[in-house]
Amino acid sequence: MKKFGGALTLALVLGTVVVADDWPQWMGPKRDAIWRETGILEKFPQGGPKVLWRTKLSYGYAGPAVADGLVYVPDYVTEVDLMKRGPFNRKPEISGKERLHCLDAKTGKEVWKDEYDCTYTISYAFGPRCTPTVQDGKVYMLGAEGNLRCLDAKKGTLLWQKDFKKDYGAETAIWGYASHPLVDGRKLICVVGGKDALAVAFDKDTGKEIWKSIKAEATGYSPPTLIETGGKRQLLIWSGEAIHSLDPETGTPYWSQPLKTADAMSIMAPRQQGEYLFAGGRDAKSALFQLDANKPGAKPIWTGNREIGLGPINMTPFVENSVIYGVDGRGEFRGVDLATGKKLWGTSRPVTGKENSFASSATTFIVKNGDRFILFSDTGELILAKLDRSGYTEIDRCKILEPTSLSFGTRNVVWSHPAFANQCVFARNDKEIVCVSLAK
Repeated sequence: MKKFGGALTLALVLGTVVVADDWPQWMGPKRDAIWRETGILEKFPQGGPKVLWRTKLSYGYAGPAVADGLVYVPDYVTEVDLMKRGPFNRKPEISGKERLHCLDAKTGKEVWKDEYDCTYTISYAFGPRCTPTVQDGKVYMLGAEGNLRCLDAKKGTLLWQKDFKKDYGAETAIWGYASHPLVDGRKLICVVGGKDALAVAFDKDTGKEIWKSIKAEATGYSPPTLIETGGKRQLLIWSGEAIHSLDPETGTPYWSQPLKTADAMSIMAPRQQGEYLFAGGRDAKSALFQLDANKPGAKPIWTGNREIGLGPINMTPFVENSVIYGVDGRGEFRGVDLATGKKLWGTSRPVTGKENSFASSATTFIVKNGDRFILFSDTGELILAKLDRSGYTEIDRCKILEPTSLSFGTRNVVWSHPAFANQCVFARNDKEIVCVSLAK
């Protein structure tokens, strides 16, 4: 957390402390999708919020990270027109470069850039998927083909690197590497997918392997997730077949529970509330587990279907007050009772802007700020809303980006989780990154 002297002094004079947070990794400082900054606008001004800067980018699904006055955002450059190539093809292979841009957070001007040759063999070849992780003066980037790079966060100097295919014999999944790396103490934990190495912990300073664990047929796309229950810190790794709980210090397995989705599309991070753990994925495959309060363990409570639970595609639902909020695979934004999986309400407005206008695989990213939510729809719209057990109440919306990537079909989308920091939102598509002020 950073506090700025002038703003803090003024806030104290006015009687209100303005808290400013960085957004140094996917889903924010605590990976909980909560933006804790204050002084954020309650509605958008006439004509929309002020755009502070725009900077050109190329292809990429990876959202930005913001830390210490710098913005880190990856992209992919190639001479191939990926829109004409189409999203589903894996052949022919694509030649290009993956890049990591470091920008000044106030101006959007480039501070440094790291790039390397990278041949894509994946479907939906629209660039890197993983948000960079920034910690202790280093930035970690995981590319779509399994290139892991650790760089000096200020200078961009390469400190160490790994190639998951060469180093672990891993095979790139059809939609590439999408599991955002997690820093835990001295460890950088990644989903690798090699033989007996679904998950690997590296020394975050040297890249040396600390442990590797789990043999799995399908890697999946879900990020490493930490929870604390049963008297233990537990690391959750959701492959395309099952959720595995490990000791984060050693990689020793605690328990596993089967949860197989269509096409191994385990994408969301499992969400814990108290004794419950929820996860769901493509084709309405979802489940709630009850966590053992006395030791590491879990048992199934309910399994989902088209009417029960929630099977998101590209987003991680938000769980609060025993309600799951998220977008089901057919494009319905739902409120679901956590304990039973029963749908409380559903609407398409946060997704398409209209009622009863659903879009397959539609995505809306959810972030909590104060007593309301900030949603970012794949239409490029930013939405202020209230969510509770009784329903969805929209406060305001505005468009901040054009959708540029292809969804399933011909609909253009923005499938990139934004960052919220410095009383601003930082969002990107395949052409640019934009910084928009959300200050009151």
